[in-house]
Amino acid sequence: MRIGRALVRHRSADQPVAAGGSGVPPAAKSAVPALSTRTTLPSVAVAHGVLAAIGNGSLRARLSLRRLSFILIVMMPVTIAAEYYLFVAADQYVAEFRFALSTAETPRFDALSLLAGNGVQTPVALESQILVQYMGSRAIVEETDPALDLRRLFAPPQADWWARLPQGASIEALVRYWKGQVDPFYDPANGTITVRARAFAPEDALRLSQAIITACEKLVNELSARARNDALRQAEADLSQAETRLKSVLGQIREMRDREGMIDPTKTAEATGALAIRLRDELLRANTELTTLRSYMRDDAPSIKVLKARIRSLEGQRRSLAGELTARDQARPDALSHVLGSYEQLESERKFAETAYQLALHRADEARTNADRQHVFVASFVPPSLPQEALYPRRWRSLGTLALLAFAIWAIGGLAVQSVRDHLA
Repeated sequence: MRIGRALVRHRSADQPVAAGGSGVPPAAKSAVPALSTRTTLPSVAVAHGVLAAIGNGSLRARLSLRRLSFILIVMMPVTIAAEYYLFVAADQYVAEFRFALSTAETPRFDALSLLAGNGVQTPVALESQILVQYMGSRAIVEETDPALDLRRLFAPPQADWWARLPQGASIEALVRYWKGQVDPFYDPANGTITVRARAFAPEDALRLSQAIITACEKLVNELSARARNDALRQAEADLSQAETRLKSVLGQIREMRDREGMIDPTKTAEATGALAIRLRDELLRANTELTTLRSYMRDDAPSIKVLKARIRSLEGQRRSLAGELTARDQARPDALSHVLGSYEQLESERKFAETAYQLALHRADEARTNADRQHVFVASFVPPSLPQEALYPRRWRSLGTLALLAFAIWAIGGLAVQSVRDHLA
């Protein structure tokens, strides 16, 4: 399209076209000889040469711009990174160790956890996750710093300026750097914890790993002792409460005995009931004997009078015993039925208080026994060892990754620029 426009402009400049359609105006036809084909060929060749030169210049500009972008985006970063990784970056050594938490307790089965797919819930799983979070916290940094001097350990003379800890770093910067040097991982499938500690010297990596194990053991012991002490304190508090409750019930029973004048209202009621039964039997026999005597004796006979007097006495005793056992009048609180009801209530509370006291006493004894032993402890089955080969930095892998990333950015950017240019053309 551009070449066609240039030819039109060139031809218009050499041969002005009149409105009538002829290449030369009518007035000039007589003065100017007719143009031949040979006179127009040099002009066309010159136009083609100019356009070719312009196209070659634009192509060279594009090629130079592409080379410059490739150098800036790909070659320079890769060259700088190669100089750093191959000549500046210091070696870093990794000490790896593995351990697990063991316990003597029986795992607890939780129905909700089984439905959720978590399986058996044990204190070991929870404390393992606590340890992993502890190894990435400020607490372990402050725990190990006095013995290791972490600012010196993470900034030795052989460390390069990019990878080491800056001088005079704050505690927050030290914690962030620690998280990059210590990598803990908890595997819930087998309950093991894997830790990789990285330092600029093999001895420092080993010391760092040993300090981490020591700090984890200390934390586990503190958590276990705290749990045992809390259980013992709670058991003793429950025992004291049960003992107080039992003493209160026994005191109420003693006050009731002193007030009512009887040791055991139940036995008193049983004895009174037995006496009432005997009186009733005697009264029945006396009435039977009276009926028999009346069949052949008069009412004023001495034997009948004596028997009647005895019957009246027995009926009076029976009514008295009935009044002692039960009272139709609710205002009489001295009836054995009322006393027995209060006593049975207190006796029931006493039995319950005794049972609770015995359970609390058993729990307190068990808590004291458990307080003397350690439930959860660290079992290190892969202890840290002195590394012999530097694993970091991974020079060629890092260079290859950077080169691929830089080339991808350059290629995507070139395609985007070419797409925009074609769209605007």
